[in-house]
Amino acid sequence: MRKEIRPYGELITRLFFRLLPIQILLAAIGAVNSTVSGLFASNYVGPAAMAAIGLYNPIDLFISALTLLLVLGSTIICGKFMGAHQVEKTQSVFSMDMLVSILFSAFTIGLHLLAVAFGWMWLFTKDTEVYRYLNQYVLGKSIGILPMIVGQQLAAFLSLENRRTRTTVASIVFLAVNLLGNWVFVAKLNMQALGTALAPSAGLIAFFLVQVSHYFRKSAMVRIRFRGLSVKDLWAIVKTGFPCALVSGYQAITGLIVNLLITTYAGSMGVSAYATSLAFVGLFWAVPSAMTNVTRMLMSVSIGEEDRRSLTDVMRNTYKWCIPIVTVIAGIVALLAVPITKLYYRDPTSDVFIMTVWGFRITPFSMALSLPTMAAFAYGQASGKQGFVNVLSVFDGIIGVVLFSLILMPSMGINGHYWALILNNVFCTVFIVYGYPVVRNRRLPRTMDEFMVIPESFGVATEDRMDVSVRSMEDVVTVSAKVSAFCREKGIDGRRSYLAGLALEEMAGNVVDHGFIEDKKVHSVDVRVAKKDDDLILRIKDDCIPFDPLKMKDILDPADPMKNVGIRMVHKMAKNMDYQNILGLNVLTIRI
Repeated sequence: MRKEIRPYGELITRLFFRLLPIQILLAAIGAVNSTVSGLFASNYVGPAAMAAIGLYNPIDLFISALTLLLVLGSTIICGKFMGAHQVEKTQSVFSMDMLVSILFSAFTIGLHLLAVAFGWMWLFTKDTEVYRYLNQYVLGKSIGILPMIVGQQLAAFLSLENRRTRTTVASIVFLAVNLLGNWVFVAKLNMQALGTALAPSAGLIAFFLVQVSHYFRKSAMVRIRFRGLSVKDLWAIVKTGFPCALVSGYQAITGLIVNLLITTYAGSMGVSAYATSLAFVGLFWAVPSAMTNVTRMLMSVSIGEEDRRSLTDVMRNTYKWCIPIVTVIAGIVALLAVPITKLYYRDPTSDVFIMTVWGFRITPFSMALSLPTMAAFAYGQASGKQGFVNVLSVFDGIIGVVLFSLILMPSMGINGHYWALILNNVFCTVFIVYGYPVVRNRRLPRTMDEFMVIPESFGVATEDRMDVSVRSMEDVVTVSAKVSAFCREKGIDGRRSYLAGLALEEMAGNVVDHGFIEDKKVHSVDVRVAKKDDDLILRIKDDCIPFDPLKMKDILDPADPMKNVGIRMVHKMAKNMDYQNILGLNVLTIRI
């Protein structure tokens, strides 16, 4: 007895987890920097150096906010352009993003040098020892600003081009150089806080150099081209990325307020404890952050393709896979709170030790609780729901954390802030993420479409499309017949209904026959047929090695006249055919 055709959507899940590891590496770069710097600072310099790193964190968040504005603004726009097969517009946005990133880097470096020269860091501390370390740290950080800002842009676009190997190598090189640098600068040369900043700066330079070489190759999908740049592209980047910049900006403001509260209610050792827990747990925050980045990329492409089904499948991954995985990670960190703290501080009776242990026991669970908010935020950004994103940014960035901290810290000390992080995520999830669709739909959502409040006008209605996956030639034949039957049911004339089934059988069959045997991995082909106005649209998407049938249609082999005959036949009978390789997927769109 033959198996039923596999449900549509497996391809999205596999792609999600294929993209996730490199995004974790990219998201972990900053966290690894903080973790390694914290370990060397606490063991070789002392708690005062750890406090200096903690005081710099809000500055780092401000820089990250504007960097994310550029990264997410440009990649969301380019993801939509790629989904809509608009290569020239992708090129233009990428070039503008590179130019602005370079200028922003130069401005930020200048501010760091001026801060050290004119003593501006006294604004953050009155402790002479902490101030000295803070100046050292700021000076060392300035060297890595340009490779950090520009390198993050390059990494994001390499992911869009499916150049995971190069980004993986760049990330590994960063980690190695950072670790070696800390050992040399801090442990051996005793450069104190300056060394803890120089080490990651050297790693970021290496990270940048490994990636930038790709953009001088002919194989690059996009290249830096400063001629013909448009101010409209800059405005589009800023407008799209601004909500995310607001979140990081709000978090930076929150960080300044929280540092003040911790200093007031827990002293300098409280700042050290919080910086320690933030640095180490931040290493694991790379997982939900990476999940959100992948979600955002996939949603951007789905919106560009007007693919309603894929859009909802991406959101389902958050609830089915992401939340359980991150919850398990949080539980492990909490169970290991004491041994992790011993990596930083040796005296278990000291205040800084006890406060750090509680940080490791409580704060990890905010990662899992934040995922619904992060996924909703990613969708709001990709779909242009600016009002929703801005409201969520304010509550998640400032109001929730600060309000709960002000209520709890006077009686609970630093633990009050740890619990405030948990309560903030619960509040944002229940009252905003889940409350928003209730307000918009005026009832509890019954489907993922309603939960996401996807406009009725977006894409093709369920009744006017058919989505299915195939895994074998037997499936191809069965689905071909279903495609033809679907077309006839929707009033498509007999000729086009027959051609749709024939085109599916030829092109999907070609993928199964050749693409599936190129490696030992599991593959499938996602097939969509849709009636939109008077157009009949057939889209075939697979995760095999890159293969452009439009190039193959012109290749004739005298020794084998029948080679590629199916591709040539489909090309002749179609109104038009478009091919792209997006995020490692072959996407062929045929209009009949």
